[in-house]
Amino acid sequence: MRGKPPRAELVRESAHREAPRETRSNPEIPADAPYCFRGRNILLLQGPVGPFFARLAQDLRWAGANVHKVNFNGGDLYYFPRDFTNFTGRMEEFPAFLERICEEKRIDTIMLFGDCRGMHKIACDRADNLGIDVYVFEEGYLRPDYITMERHGVNGRSAMPRAGIFYLNTEAPEPNTTQTVGPSFWFATGWAFTYYFWAIILWPLFPRYRHHRPLSWFDGLRWVRGGFRKFWYGWRNRKIANRLTGDTPPRFFLVPLQVHNDAQVGVHSVFDDVEEFIRNVTQSFASHAPDDAHLVIKHHPMDRPYTDYTRLIRQLRERTGLGDRLIYVHDIHLPTLIVRSEGVVTINSTTGMSALHHGKPTLALGDAVYRIEGLTANVSVDRFWSEAANHPVHAELYTRFRNQLIERTQLNGNFYRRIRIPGTRAGINWARGAVNANARGDDQQG
Repeated sequence: MRGKPPRAELVRESAHREAPRETRSNPEIPADAPYCFRGRNILLLQGPVGPFFARLAQDLRWAGANVHKVNFNGGDLYYFPRDFTNFTGRMEEFPAFLERICEEKRIDTIMLFGDCRGMHKIACDRADNLGIDVYVFEEGYLRPDYITMERHGVNGRSAMPRAGIFYLNTEAPEPNTTQTVGPSFWFATGWAFTYYFWAIILWPLFPRYRHHRPLSWFDGLRWVRGGFRKFWYGWRNRKIANRLTGDTPPRFFLVPLQVHNDAQVGVHSVFDDVEEFIRNVTQSFASHAPDDAHLVIKHHPMDRPYTDYTRLIRQLRERTGLGDRLIYVHDIHLPTLIVRSEGVVTINSTTGMSALHHGKPTLALGDAVYRIEGLTANVSVDRFWSEAANHPVHAELYTRFRNQLIERTQLNGNFYRRIRIPGTRAGINWARGAVNANARGDDQQG
């Protein structure tokens, strides 16, 4: 259990609580990024699959920074073949290795993707001791046209204040108009397949490396399977899609799932995995929801290559007696599902931000950056099914929170598909061009 509180207690007695966090100054992206990094010595650790970190390095060098990279496997090496150092040791050797590199290269800034990976957690801890700034990249808090770049940490480690009164009393600039990224699934699939291919081919150079996902030929082929599943479930779900998104949908609550190995689940919630979350929420719904309500569980699109909960859902239909009231879907338009729903229950998925955007009552059972009284419901999950309407989203608080979130942590862009921005190889808008009043950050699930 890793020292977590009892799961049933949190699921049944979930209430807002202020996460203890140190006071940090200037948590936001500097207003003049990337030029603020001129003259700085930057160390890149592991990035998202694909060439994003290599392109980011070009932007940073163009702005006047010195950039070095640590490669941990063959996929890293393939996409970043210059100005690098390979780490080929064991995990316990990494702290000393990192300190040596930082001293030799006079590193004052570390950038990495995801702060919950084993070596990245070590890097964040060591950076604090060495007085080195850490910038963490992650999928955008707002989807699909954003990525997150946050100083110190993201999600549960975010420095964003968790008190609603802060946002009501603090002005934030109105965001500019965003540039739309467009569909990125096939780009991500191509980059991932290539990344895993070279990680396997070059494994003899990194024999001690342990990835956060299995590294095998089959794992690369999973993304091909994910592409087939996209079409298969799009066809299979067509009838239920028409029913849920039509003019007279049944009464339902929406549960958007996260990817099976999302560190935000294992690290920043009481649930050990997504399956445990599904079981707990389904049992609560069966025991406490109105008899005419349905529970719609939506699969995460980026988890298609890895998981399928059809068998689990079938078992839960029988075990809980919910039968056809428990619905499992894949490729149904998420914003439409949110709008048609009575409310949304999540752990700490960024889909929760989409639900808030649409003014839907939302219950967050994990440490989400938006878990703020006045935004999400301050009630147990057992009571949420019958009391969701009593917990509306505070519209002004949401607008101010969203503006602050964009200003401090979001960049207009995508890790896998570049947008056309003059003067950037990474294909992101460093000016943090955000969304106008009519744009949505809710087209993908995360």
